[in-house]
Amino acid sequence: MSSEPAIPRLGFDYIFPNPRYAMKEGLLAYGGDLNPDRILVAYRRGIFPWYNEGDPILWWSPDPRLLLYPNDFKIHRSLRKKLRQKRFTVKLDRNFEAVMQHCAEVPRHGQEGTWILPEVVEAYSLLHARGFAHSVEVYDEDDKLVGGLYGISTGRAFFGESMFALKPDASKIALAHMVELAKQWSFYFIDCQIPSEHLIRLGAVRVERDRFLDELEVSQQYLGMPGNWQEHEALLKELEW
Repeated sequence: MSSEPAIPRLGFDYIFPNPRYAMKEGLLAYGGDLNPDRILVAYRRGIFPWYNEGDPILWWSPDPRLLLYPNDFKIHRSLRKKLRQKRFTVKLDRNFEAVMQHCAEVPRHGQEGTWILPEVVEAYSLLHARGFAHSVEVYDEDDKLVGGLYGISTGRAFFGESMFALKPDASKIALAHMVELAKQWSFYFIDCQIPSEHLIRLGAVRVERDRFLDELEVSQQYLGMPGNWQEHEALLKELEW
């Protein structure tokens, strides 16, 4: 008889198991669908979908969690130099689906395929239309999209999903601008989900799941910044690096 605990299967409602009791690596449940309302319920409880093509939808809440507190972001000298040169233009929510597609297509070391499947793009695009999913986009001097990131924002928190760069440091430039927005909007943290040495070098830290869930609960007591962020692009032009 297996000693492994049974993984709950989600039903038609949007009720999730308590994420505090997810498996150590984070697997909490499977099944359900990618209805935007279900996804919002999940993020507000510290849960996110992550699965490969051909698998059922898997829902995760890992322990530890990787968080980037805005004031802890480390801008290294080479990145600061590029930010000051202003050779790139940063825009918000102009080309959300293109950012997702680039994130899906950019090769990543040690990874085959992508979890950003067509149904994921469709679901998050619906959340974008409703003002909960956002993109930070980096354009070169020819106005070509060369880097960016996307994620979910609810309450005073941003949940980063993925980044891409077609030119050196373009994704870091996007992240630097997202951090500055998080500071101005009093966001508690940027959730980076799973520990990554790259993000740790930029200031992200491992946080025990219980602490993350406690902080998340507080962050969700606020309205946050719903809507299209394009109207906030003027904030980016005022930044001093």
